[in-house]
Amino acid sequence: MKLNRFLKTIFLAEFVSAFIIAVKEIFRPKKTINYPYEKGKISPRFRGEHALRRYPNGEERCIACKLCEAVCPAQAITIESTEREDGSRKTTRYDIDMLKCIYCGLCQESCPVDAIVQGPNFEFATETREELYYNKEKLLDNGDRWESVLSKNIKLDKIYR
Repeated sequence: MKLNRFLKTIFLAEFVSAFIIAVKEIFRPKKTINYPYEKGKISPRFRGEHALRRYPNGEERCIACKLCEAVCPAQAITIESTEREDGSRKTTRYDIDMLKCIYCGLCQESCPVDAIVQGPNFEFATETREELYYNKEKLLDNGDRWESVLSKNIKLDKIYR
């Protein structure tokens, strides 16, 4: 009998404390967002869709050193290059198989001129597998589209490099 009364008292105390917590939570700001219409904050170090960047004069940054191709653990990057008249190298082919990519960021870390970067875009779902084979034009287009965000993120990330 005493045990039964003791258990009822504990249950009532726990119920009251849980009710008080619930009432407090009602008046706090909401933690959820309405996703397609509201976007959450993304870290400047987020590794999303790949992009090739250009210099401000419009010339592509990639110098065809092939460090990103060599360091890629998934072997998702393929680069072919030719030599320019001035002796420097220029990429003729820069392909990334996004199906193989593990988004490790090693390509971005190894690039000496910040040509290949992983941007803030994570919404690049496709209907076919072929759309996830990125060529040089697609990567440059991504870089042009996201350049303002990419340059800002690289500046914020400089202290960690």
